[in-house]
Amino acid sequence: MSARLVEIFLPEEQIGLLETILTRHTRRFWRESVPGRPEKYSCIVQQRYTERLLDDLGDNFGDVETFTAYVLELEAVVPPVIESAETELRPPGQLRPPTAIERFFTRDRISTDELYDDIAESLKIRPDFLVTVLLSSVIAGLGMRSGQTAVVIGAMIIAPLLGPTMGAALAATVGDRRMGRAAGAALVTGALVAVLAGMLVGWSVEIDPALPELRNRTIVQPADIALALACGAAGVLAFSRAASLTLVGVMVAVALVPPLSAAGIYIAAGNTALGLDALFLFAINLVCVNVAGIATFLVQGLPPRDWRMTSGILAVWVLLLLLLTSLMAGRLVLGIGAF
Repeated sequence: MSARLVEIFLPEEQIGLLETILTRHTRRFWRESVPGRPEKYSCIVQQRYTERLLDDLGDNFGDVETFTAYVLELEAVVPPVIESAETELRPPGQLRPPTAIERFFTRDRISTDELYDDIAESLKIRPDFLVTVLLSSVIAGLGMRSGQTAVVIGAMIIAPLLGPTMGAALAATVGDRRMGRAAGAALVTGALVAVLAGMLVGWSVEIDPALPELRNRTIVQPADIALALACGAAGVLAFSRAASLTLVGVMVAVALVPPLSAAGIYIAAGNTALGLDALFLFAINLVCVNVAGIATFLVQGLPPRDWRMTSGILAVWVLLLLLLTSLMAGRLVLGIGAF
């Protein structure tokens, strides 16, 4: 069972309300008094309840100047906190108990605040981000040129576009414009650097345009859409459970980095048509990852700030997917981009 240790600091006059709140969301909590400082409460919270506890604390004490809350991950709790349908803490107020499906998908999801903290640093366009994108694309390009799948996987493990991709889906889900702009800027910048890195590879070494590893990045088929949707859903599921970023990176990078690198290689080799085909694959993959990512975040119970905004953004992504799928179908019927 995943659990969190939440430490809360409040002035003494607020402890009555705080203990009422803690009773609703936690099973164990204790108080520590420090002379001359705010009162400190520590509590053990099942991971699935961290979100609603932090929301309740923010609603009640967000305006209190000395209020602070820290969330720490626990490796083990003795005696264990048993989590089952019979022992679960009921939602506060008039909220209905979660269904079996909701309980299954939200069981191990980390809180929105923890998701924000995991993503925030990766949305900053800094030299290390640009260099990582450059190296990832170069490695992917050289791996595709030599037909070495293991090398391409190495580029995926670097996963430079992980943060912006997850950030875009998270921002769309919760309706955070600021995060959305940061994720969009990082994603566009990273994509441009990846294409330029691919062009560098194309200018530096001799490239055979018919190489299977390269050519496959210019052909869009229904299976590619299924792959990208699976990558987006699996990436969000892993990311929202605090899984290894390397694991999530492989899931997402498999759909984004290689097409960008291939596009740069083909453009540098003077084959603009195949370069555009690779960019078309990248566009479909990006849209699919966001559609699947937003849907998966919602299924996991991530709370949107404005359902109208979130629904509108998801509708736009779905419409883009339908448009690109129609173009793909037309290309297949006309034999464009096929062997």
